[in-house]
Amino acid sequence: MSDQSAPKQSLFDNGLPDFMKEHMQRYLATDGADGHIWNGAPTLLLTTTGRKSGAPRMLPLIYQPDDKGNFVVIASRGGDDVHPGWYLNLVAHPEVQVQVKDKKFTARAREATAAERGPLWEKMCSVWPDYNKYAQQTERHIPVVVLEPV
Repeated sequence: MSDQSAPKQSLFDNGLPDFMKEHMQRYLATDGADGHIWNGAPTLLLTTTGRKSGAPRMLPLIYQPDDKGNFVVIASRGGDDVHPGWYLNLVAHPEVQVQVKDKKFTARAREATAAERGPLWEKMCSVWPDYNKYAQQTERHIPVVVLEPV
C-alpha cells in the first residue's frame, strides 16, 4: 500500500460529539454563513496543535471581540473540574489558527491578565450566561483566553 492511499487524520477525528463536527463542517463549507451563530451566540473555529500528537485539533467556540481587535474565548468545559484539551494544547503551543466567518488568520493565544479578566468575563457572560453557572460548578479557575492576531 502506498503512502498516498493511507488515510489522513481529519481535523474532525478528535473525539468531539457529532453535533460539534456537523457544526464545524457547515461553518467551513459556508465560510461561517451557516454556523457562525450557534444557539444565539457567535462562534469561531479554533485550531490548536495537539500537545501529545502534534496533530491539528479544531473545535467551535463561543467568542467575543475585545476593544483591541482580539478575540476572547472561555476554557469552561461546561464547568468540569479539568481544563479542556484545547486549552492545554494552546498552553503548550500558543500559535493557533482561527476562523471567524470567512476570515482566517494565525493568532497567539494567552490567558487574560488579572486586570483584563473581570471585564472580559462579564462580556462573555453577556452572550453566554451559563459561564457563571459553570464557574459555580467547579473549584477550578476557568481561564479567559485572548486570541491575538499576528
